[in-house]
Amino acid sequence: MNIKFTTKLFGAVAGALLLSTSANAACGKMQIADMNWPSASLMANVDAAVLTAMGCETELVVGATMTTWASMDATGKPDVAPELWANAMATLVDSAVAAGRVHIGNAAPMSGLGEGWWIDPITLDANPELTTVEAVIARPDLFPDKEDPSKGAFMGCPAGWGCQLASINLFRAHDMEAKGWKLLDPGSAAGLDADIVRAGEQGEPWFGYYWAPTQIIGKYDLKSVDLGPFAGDANWNECVALAADLCADPKPSGWTESRVNTLLSDNFYYNAPKEAMDYFAARTYPGSVMNSMLVWMGDNQAGGADATTYFLQTYPEVWKAWVDDETAASVEAAM
Repeated sequence: MNIKFTTKLFGAVAGALLLSTSANAACGKMQIADMNWPSASLMANVDAAVLTAMGCETELVVGATMTTWASMDATGKPDVAPELWANAMATLVDSAVAAGRVHIGNAAPMSGLGEGWWIDPITLDANPELTTVEAVIARPDLFPDKEDPSKGAFMGCPAGWGCQLASINLFRAHDMEAKGWKLLDPGSAAGLDADIVRAGEQGEPWFGYYWAPTQIIGKYDLKSVDLGPFAGDANWNECVALAADLCADPKPSGWTESRVNTLLSDNFYYNAPKEAMDYFAARTYPGSVMNSMLVWMGDNQAGGADATTYFLQTYPEVWKAWVDDETAASVEAAM
């Protein structure tokens, strides 16, 4: 598809609206963190296009989880962190919100996100009863290990990641070894991806750890396995998330919730137009759409700016629900 990208979009927005100095002054200059992974970069660039259409002067600045958070908390800049994964700093974020230094513009900017265990769609289609982790664990024969086909293969998380400890302990909690399973080590993130790609390209069964939204989940349509209810912070934080020798009796559990927030500065909260606050409150990307976008970005080697034009053109039914008719018309006029 031949698409006109990037600066043309933002320049055309400004031209189409003929934004006045007073309109810009009413909103002011807003910095948006263009964070260093695809979904966050897409969000940042879409935010810039929409806020520009609303009369804000926008500036995209380089961002990453810890540096963006530290700067926002200490200096009030940038004004928008579109996709901040807050689990590792939840207490700090909550404290800053309570103190009024930052504001939560959207507590869940994407649906269907998080970590967990996944299976391939072909196996699920052929065995629709595999709706829970217990059902999957009962069928190691459907996921035979290449070296020992009498065992089922469960692909764990790369060494050194927190998810490795959690997957090991949940494997133990479900007594999977005694039930005919082998826990495999992918060796690295690249090894984990390669194993999924191989299975997907060859139409082979696959069961293991991954997370969403990601290009891999979208491209190979992996299906999340229901791990059951979360068994509590004490079980997770004091056992499942620790090394096996520190977790004597792990309990089966759903994965701890992934907290992702859109954060806004005081400057934005008090100076942006109401329409901008309403936009952020409504701006939730469906998980299936975000996964599809990540597939497109990977296949086309596209960054967030290029992907913005494609997103706005391809999913008007999604983004138009986030804005008023005037803003939607202004954004469309720019394309």
